[in-house]
Amino acid sequence: MLRRLATAVLVAGATLTIVACASGSLGTPGDVVEANAEVVRVVDGDTLVVQADGVEERVRLIGINTPESVKPGTPVMCFGKEASKHLGELVGEGSAIRLLRDVEVRDRYDRLLAYVYRASDGLFVNLAMVTDGYADQYTFPPNVAHVDEFRQAAAAARDNGVGLWSACERPFEE
Repeated sequence: MLRRLATAVLVAGATLTIVACASGSLGTPGDVVEANAEVVRVVDGDTLVVQADGVEERVRLIGINTPESVKPGTPVMCFGKEASKHLGELVGEGSAIRLLRDVEVRDRYDRLLAYVYRASDGLFVNLAMVTDGYADQYTFPPNVAHVDEFRQAAAAARDNGVGLWSACERPFEE
């Protein structure tokens, strides 16, 4: 009950800034943004554990997919460990972050769904993972506020052989 209440408070706060998120603009890159969570640990390339309002939450980054590295019963995929490491470099343990939601609050695994921004400089972490070649775009309607940005970044990374696109023959196959 307490977890759900804390999540409701977090989501309500995120809702106030959803218009900025949907427009693709949280501020100018390089701007400090107000944090509403802190990274506890990186689970894999597209999932974090965060502390928000005194509650630990698993957060799934919206709009991206990285190769599996910790899924039970699934072998580590090409570039899975590298994607996890890169996410940790972008927002490692103790990093202050801003979580913003889209339409859905949680996925079927009860993870909080969010766009993640690094508080220190406003870096859009979800987009950076795709741009840097550690993730592919992953459209899962109705959470589509940044789908065009993700598609463009993924196409550029693929076309230029960035990251997993040069290291893996079939990056999302076991």
